[in-house]
Amino acid sequence: MANTLDALAYDDGTFAMVAMDQRESLRTMLADHGRPDDPAALASFKAAVAEHLAPLASGFLIDQGYDAPREPGLILAVDKLAQERGGPVTDTYLDDVDVAAAIERGVVALKLLVIWKRDGAERRRLEMAGEFVERCRGAGLLSVLEPVVQPTAGEADFDLDPAIVAAAEVLGEVRPDLYKAQVPSRGVGAADEIVKTCARLTETLPVPWVVLSNGVARDDFPRAVELACTSGASGTLAGRALWTPALEVEDPGRVLATRCRDRLAEITGIVHRHARPWPEAIR
Repeated sequence: MANTLDALAYDDGTFAMVAMDQRESLRTMLADHGRPDDPAALASFKAAVAEHLAPLASGFLIDQGYDAPREPGLILAVDKLAQERGGPVTDTYLDDVDVAAAIERGVVALKLLVIWKRDGAERRRLEMAGEFVERCRGAGLLSVLEPVVQPTAGEADFDLDPAIVAAAEVLGEVRPDLYKAQVPSRGVGAADEIVKTCARLTETLPVPWVVLSNGVARDDFPRAVELACTSGASGTLAGRALWTPALEVEDPGRVLATRCRDRLAEITGIVHRHARPWPEAIR
């Protein structure tokens, strides 16, 4: 029997999930803070985040080669990234995954990042997103689709908020189980404008959606989550806004167990108060 989103949600149907699938970007962040960035250091940091934050989360996102507790619901990233060291992800491809092995280790959902930009490759990305959703359905796994809009080189008329909505208009049609969107205006600026764009996402998407934290200053993120949730979002799937303070110290566990856990508890409270339960979002 296929999973439902209850596998990633709290009992009230809302989400506060932790993303720990960063790869080259995590290596860069560790190095920028003077920390070791070898494979063992990445594994150690990921394990510490899982130990301290997973018990409070409704779901936990990992990448291939790493483990986390079977509870809460595990999400496995299946995006192959085009990314230079120190730079942004510029494109993605659907990676191969041993589905049976993933299910055996407790995975209930797969996640695909899609870079959405006007560079002529939109059809390939749309077809990839559709293939991803169908692959998940065939395996009895949930699909979490994460479109991230970017300007093309020299695109002078790029406007983030309309681009976020335009991506949802196209990619929402493949009907992933859960849509993961950027925060409009990166969480800064007039609240009414952020609310307006979030409401447009709610009207556009036929499935539940949550916000990610990349691009939002971590101190701006609680407000961003609240504005999104009051406008129809069902919660969040976030990484950097939650655990980056732990990069700044030699003992990440101490900060993860206190400051980072407190921030996740704050976000969880916002979600419980304001988010739309996922069953109400399906149409």
